[in-house]
Amino acid sequence: MNNLMSKEIVLAALSKVQEPELHKDLVTLNMIQNLEILDDSVSFSIVLTTPACPLKGLIEKQARTAVQAIPGVKNINIKMDSNVPSDGRERGLLNVPIRNVIAVASGKGGVGKSTVSANLAISLAKSGASVGLMDADIYGPNLPTMMGIDHMPAPKDNKLIPAESFGVKIMSMGFLVKPGQPLIWRGPMLVSALRQFISDVEWGELDYLIVDLPPGTGDVPLSLAQALPLSGVVIVTMPQSVSLEDASRGLEMFRTLEVPILGVVENMRGDVFGAGGGENMAKIAQVPFLGAVPMESGVRVGGDTGKPVVISNPNSDAAKSLQAIAEQVAAQISIAAHHNKNTPLINII
Repeated sequence: MNNLMSKEIVLAALSKVQEPELHKDLVTLNMIQNLEILDDSVSFSIVLTTPACPLKGLIEKQARTAVQAIPGVKNINIKMDSNVPSDGRERGLLNVPIRNVIAVASGKGGVGKSTVSANLAISLAKSGASVGLMDADIYGPNLPTMMGIDHMPAPKDNKLIPAESFGVKIMSMGFLVKPGQPLIWRGPMLVSALRQFISDVEWGELDYLIVDLPPGTGDVPLSLAQALPLSGVVIVTMPQSVSLEDASRGLEMFRTLEVPILGVVENMRGDVFGAGGGENMAKIAQVPFLGAVPMESGVRVGGDTGKPVVISNPNSDAAKSLQAIAEQVAAQISIAAHHNKNTPLINII
C-alpha cells in the first residue's frame, strides 16, 4: 500500500469522529494536521478551536480508537493543539489582532461579576490561551486587588503596557489613580477612558479579551458595544429574585444591542441565597446555562488576597465550577465562530 493511500485510509477513519460541539467530523472541520505514516506508526495533530475545549479528552480517545481499528497500525502518536478562530468582527481602534472579546455583565452590583471575570480569564490562560482582562468598571476598579497586582509597567512608545498576573494581561483604572481616590466623572469622560483602554494599550495578540463591565445598563456597556464589537456577553446573577430581575434587564439590553448572549452564570449558590434561579432564567431567556458557582469562603479569601480561587484552591468545588464555566464559554465562542464560517483553514501536510 503506498503512502498516499495509507493517508487516505487514516483520514477515512478519522472522518467518522465527530467534534461534539460543532457536530461535524474532524476531517471536514480541517482539524487534522501534520499527518505522517512510517511503517506501522501513525502520527498527527488534532487542532482544536480552543485550548480550553471541555471535550478534549473525548475527542482524543475517539480519534485514537478510530485509527487503532485500521489493520496494521501498531503505534499512534497524537498531539493536541489549538488555533482559536476570530469572530470576524472589525475592531478598527486596535492595531493588533484580538480574536474574541467577551464581556462579563450583571444587572446590579454585588453579585460577584468581577470574581467571575478574574477566574474566567485565569482559567482560559491556564488552558494555554493568550488572554487579556480589561477592567471597564471605571468607578469601582477591583481587579488589581483581586489579581494581586498594584502597578503596571512604564509606558513604551506612547503606549500603555498592561500589567500581567497569572498569565493574564490586565488594564484597570485602579493602576492610574491613588488608592481610595474617587472618580467623579460624567458619561463622556467614561467613554473617553474606555476608548483609551482599547486604543492606547499595547495588548499584543490575544485569543480572548475579557471585559469586566460595570453593573447596570448605563453608558459604559452601550459605548463598549459601539467602540469594541463584542463576540458575546456572559450574564452573572445570584439565585434570588431581585438579582434575577436586574440580570434579565441587562440580558435584554444586550439583545437590543445585538450582542450574542453566551450564557448565564449563577453565582453564590447555596443556603443563604438559594439555588436554581439562574438556571431558570436561562431557560426562560432561551440561552445557555453556563454553570453555578457554590458559595464558598475560599472565593472571597482568594479575591481579597490577590489569588483567585482557581489559583489558591484549584481543587475546591467553586474553582472546578469556574474552570468548567470557562470551558463552556470557550466552547460557545467556537460554535459561534464556526456558524459564522470563520473557522481557520488548516492544510493537511
